[in-house]
Amino acid sequence: MIVCEISHAGRFKSLSPAIAQALDWLEKHYGDSFEKGRIDISDDGSIYVNCQEPHLRDREVSELETHRRYIDIHVPLKNSETIGWAPLAGLKHPHGEYDADNDICFFGDSATSMLHVRKGQIAIFFPEDAHAPNIGVGTHRKLCIKIPVDDRTE
Repeated sequence: MIVCEISHAGRFKSLSPAIAQALDWLEKHYGDSFEKGRIDISDDGSIYVNCQEPHLRDREVSELETHRRYIDIHVPLKNSETIGWAPLAGLKHPHGEYDADNDICFFGDSATSMLHVRKGQIAIFFPEDAHAPNIGVGTHRKLCIKIPVDDRTE
């Protein structure tokens, strides 16, 4: 897991070409006005952005989630977002089976840390990072960049 200012994110481009492509896109488009929906970053659509306007929820009802095939970069556009975090290796209470179609598995375990990510920052979550996004009060605007995992980022 990485949390940093967008202006410092360039130092993580060396992690993989796909992460570099996503961060380059973010540098160029962060100030754009976004409509809800999906934007393909890569020509083949494997790297993409979900532009979201979720309702924030209480920490008590938020669930940790993990992804096997994608790295997430969460980018708040309006207000701050609190995101719970815990290492996948320590989780013991899955809520159902892994959903391969949506690349997600939920867990009933508690987050071990709470991250307060504000506008101008990003949070990067790898497959070993369980995370519970969208914690807070009110509504929110954010980007969630999805980057396929490859052998250089596992």
